[in-house]
Amino acid sequence: MDLSFLPTVNASLNGLATLLLVGGFVMIRLRRIVAHRFCMVAAFSVSVLFLVLYVVHKVWKATAGTGLHTTFNREGLVKLLYLAMLFSHLVLAMAVPFLAIWMIRLGMRRQDAQHRRLARVALPIWLYVSVTGVLIYVMLYHLNPA
Repeated sequence: MDLSFLPTVNASLNGLATLLLVGGFVMIRLRRIVAHRFCMVAAFSVSVLFLVLYVVHKVWKATAGTGLHTTFNREGLVKLLYLAMLFSHLVLAMAVPFLAIWMIRLGMRRQDAQHRRLARVALPIWLYVSVTGVLIYVMLYHLNPA
């Protein structure tokens, strides 16, 4: 089975998560709590689906014998910027599931002050991870010479 389409799906899921996170932020600023909750739970769900499909793609690549990672073939400053973005993306992406679950838990329990304090840190991290996920996809699959 060919699963080479999954990086495109995953980039789309990251883009959708970004839109939902921004939508959730706008909704809470408008004090539309139900809409905010919907956007944020949807962003979390999309991110979970991304994570599952990301792992499926990695397992498929490993079993297909094509190598686990896609190499970025550019050199110089572009490669340095790519590697810096990739490193920061990976480090912060490991924190997002924990932060998101913690925020959802606080939000569902209506521990609003704690939720708000955590969101000031977690939302920018989650947005950064979602946006850089799309940028990394574009760099690897559309701006990467063979």
